[in-house]
Amino acid sequence: MTDTATRRAGRRNRIDAAPTASPVPAGMVGGRYRPLTDGEVLQVHDLVLRLLEDLGLSQVTPTLEARAVAAGCRVDGAGRLRFPRALVEDVIARSRRSFVLHGIDPIHDLEIGGRRVHTGTGGAAPTIMDFETGLYRESTVADLYDIARLVDRLDNIHWFHRSIVARDATTILDLDINTTYACLSGTTKSIAVSYTDGASVRAVQPMLDAVAGGEGRHRTRPFCTAVCCHVVPPMRFATESCDALEAAVLAGMPILLVSAGQAGATAPAALAGAVAQACAEVLAGLILCHFIDPECRGIFAAWPFVSDLRTGAMSGGSGEQALLSAACAQMANFYDLPNSVPAGMTDSKLPDAQSGGEKGYTVSLAAQAGATMIHECAGMQGSLMGTTFEGYVIDNDLLGAILRTVKGIEVSEDTLNFEVIRDTVTGAGHYLGHAQTFARMKTDYLYPEIADRRSISEWQDAGARDLRHVARDRVRRILSGHYPRHIDGSVDAAIRAGYNIILSRDRMQAGNGVW
Repeated sequence: MTDTATRRAGRRNRIDAAPTASPVPAGMVGGRYRPLTDGEVLQVHDLVLRLLEDLGLSQVTPTLEARAVAAGCRVDGAGRLRFPRALVEDVIARSRRSFVLHGIDPIHDLEIGGRRVHTGTGGAAPTIMDFETGLYRESTVADLYDIARLVDRLDNIHWFHRSIVARDATTILDLDINTTYACLSGTTKSIAVSYTDGASVRAVQPMLDAVAGGEGRHRTRPFCTAVCCHVVPPMRFATESCDALEAAVLAGMPILLVSAGQAGATAPAALAGAVAQACAEVLAGLILCHFIDPECRGIFAAWPFVSDLRTGAMSGGSGEQALLSAACAQMANFYDLPNSVPAGMTDSKLPDAQSGGEKGYTVSLAAQAGATMIHECAGMQGSLMGTTFEGYVIDNDLLGAILRTVKGIEVSEDTLNFEVIRDTVTGAGHYLGHAQTFARMKTDYLYPEIADRRSISEWQDAGARDLRHVARDRVRRILSGHYPRHIDGSVDAAIRAGYNIILSRDRMQAGNGVW
C-alpha cells in the first residue's frame, strides 16, 4: 500500500473502533453565551412584573378566572386579569426547577431544566416537499407517521413534537386524535401534540393510557406533552387553548406554555420589549397552571418571532431571531425554569446553503445560551410553512456538531498531560498511535453521519454527489425498513376500534408501495 492509502486505512480503522455511544449525549449544560448583561436582565424582569401587575391579560376563561381571583389576582374594570408582583415571584420560586420528560421507551427519558440542552422538532407546517416530485404539497397523517419513524432513528433529535398539520383530517377532533396516533406509532421518543381544546385533550387520554399499559398509567409516566399557545399576543388569553391547558394539567401532562408574538406586529419591534412581553405572557400561563396543580410540569416557552419589517412576513432564519431566542433562554434561566425556545426556522425552501447557515447560527446561539429545549430545529423550511424528509437527516448532523460545541473543552490532568507531550516529542514524533489519542477519539470527537470529509479527488471519484442526495439515500434506507412495533397489535386494534384512525395498517408495514 502507498503511504496515503495506509493513512486512509488507519483512519478508517480508528473510526470503526469508535463506540456507538455518542460523545454528545442529551442534556449537556449550556449557558456560556449571554446576550443580556445582568443589569439588562433585571430591567427586562422589572417590565415583565409591571406588565403582569399594571396591565394584565384580557379574555381569561371563567373557570381560570375563578381560580386566579381565589388565589389573589384581580380583574380590573376593563376585564383584564392582573397578577400581583409578590404572587408572580412566589410562583416562580415554587415552580419545578427540573423534571423528567419521559420517552415512550424509558431509554429516551430526558432531564429538563438546569440549562441542560436538548434539541428536537416542532412546528405546524401545512405543506411538505414530496419526496419523489420535489414539489410542495399538502401534508398528511401518513407524512407525519413517516417523519416520526425517521426521527426515531436520528440520535441528535431528542424528542418528537408534531411538525406538520395533517390536512387529510376533516375535523379538529380527528386532527388531534390522528396526530397523537401517528406520533405514538412512529417513535419511542417523547412526543408533543398541539391540542385545539379541552375536548381533544380528554379524548386522547384512553389512547395514551393504552400505550402506557392501562388505565391511569400515562399519568404516572407522561410521555405526551400538550403544547398550549395559551395567549394571543399582545397580552390576551386564547380561550380554546386555555381550555386545553386546564384539561392537560388536570390529566398530569407536561405543558409547553407558548407565547408566539411576532416582533413588529403582535409584539414590540424593539427586541428587548418583545422578550419582556413574551416572558410576561408565558408567566401568566405558568401561574394559571399552578392554580390548577402546584406540581405541574410547566415548560417556559417564550417564542417571540421576527417580522421582516419591509413586508411583515415572518423571518425565522434572521439574526434577530437568533438573538431573541437566546435572550429568552437567558431570561428563563434567570427564573431557573425548564424552558423552550424556537431555532432552526430557516427562510429557505430547500435544505441548501442558506438553510444550513440560518439553522447553524440560530440553533448555536440558543444552545450556547443554555435553552433546555430547542424546538423546530430539525426539518423545517420556509419559515415553518414547509418541511422536507431529507432536511431531518441533514439537520441531525448539524445538531450533533452544535451540541459538540456546547460540550466544550475539557481541562483536566489528563488533557494537560506533560508526559504525553514529552514522550511523543522524544519518541515517535507524532500522536497517531498514542493511547491518549485512541481514548480521546472515543470521547472528544464527533463523526458526522452524512457530511463529507473525503478529499476532493475521492469525492469526485465516488460520483461528486452533494449532501442532499446522500441524505435522500439515508431517508430511503430508514423509511423502507423501520416500522416500529412498540405498540402491541391488540392495543392497536383496540385504539382503532375506539377512534377514527385515518392511517391504514397496510401503510404501516414494509412493502407498502410507498417506500
